[in-house]
Amino acid sequence: MHEPAKRPGDDVILSVKDLAVHFPIGGGWLGGGHQLVRAVDGVDLELKRGECLGLVGESGCGKSTLALSILGLLVPTRGRIVLDGQVVTGGQSGDRKTLARTVQMVFQDPYASLNPRQTVRRTLEDPLRLHGVTARSEIDDRVAVMLKQVGLRPEQAGRYPHEFSGGQRQRIGIARALILNPRIVICDEPVSALDVSIRAQIINLLLELKETLGLSYIMVSHDLGVVEHMSDRVAVMYLGRIVETGDWREIFERPAHPYTQTLIAAIPDPLRHTPLATTKGELPNPLNPPDGCAFAPRCRHAAAVCQRAPVPPLETRPDGHAVRCWRADEIAAQTALAST
Repeated sequence: MHEPAKRPGDDVILSVKDLAVHFPIGGGWLGGGHQLVRAVDGVDLELKRGECLGLVGESGCGKSTLALSILGLLVPTRGRIVLDGQVVTGGQSGDRKTLARTVQMVFQDPYASLNPRQTVRRTLEDPLRLHGVTARSEIDDRVAVMLKQVGLRPEQAGRYPHEFSGGQRQRIGIARALILNPRIVICDEPVSALDVSIRAQIINLLLELKETLGLSYIMVSHDLGVVEHMSDRVAVMYLGRIVETGDWREIFERPAHPYTQTLIAAIPDPLRHTPLATTKGELPNPLNPPDGCAFAPRCRHAAAVCQRAPVPPLETRPDGHAVRCWRADEIAAQTALAST
């Protein structure tokens, strides 16, 4: 387990309020009403300056949809996104340009995210030109500096993606994300497509750049080892909603939501002496989510109250740890009793 990170400042750079992204399905030429996929359904989230917020959950929970909404690539059904005090929700071209200068993404697949017909120089030049940097000398200087910062040589700028290894391509992807000097970087599974031997290098590079450039990260991942190593705080997402948030140590050592407990228990540990917390079944159909708590059909702690509407609220404790569970206090008490 890593050493505790320095406490970031208390000021909030990004605030997401009641954000929802719904996709209509059906209603074709044969008739029938539309159904809604509630990919994101009422998310509240805050990112503080200089911190890394880990966003975790299994595939299909809405992590990537939430990330694309923050980037401005998806227009939310409702809710708002506030960036440094300014509302940027709406999808207008001006909003998108403002967001691009402030929020960027490092993509999962370094092989698919780079244009094979463009040199590295062209890949890094295009965002600069799009945002008004036209002087050849300034462009060359910024490209050279950026390549050095990610551990590549400026003379490699004339090469094409196929001439680089997977780790080097991800460094190029990081350089592209940082070339506009953003303040927030969303890392979407940034090491999952890399060889195990290269992952630590990219993680350490991201941490170094975070400190050097004063960046704030949202780390989207299902790899809890990466999240534990990099994050100051963690938000756990399930079927479009945040079910638990808190300091990384609280989440990993004292998870309060049954879903979080199963995720933590699934981390490989050859020294584990206690049984794993198990989860039955699969993620519910988002077209027909269950009443009440969405996790209830899979939860070993579920009671009658969990299966009735309404959805449990996300309740914040005095220490800032928040959990969406009707029985969280009972479960905590049972866990404490069992450990004595």
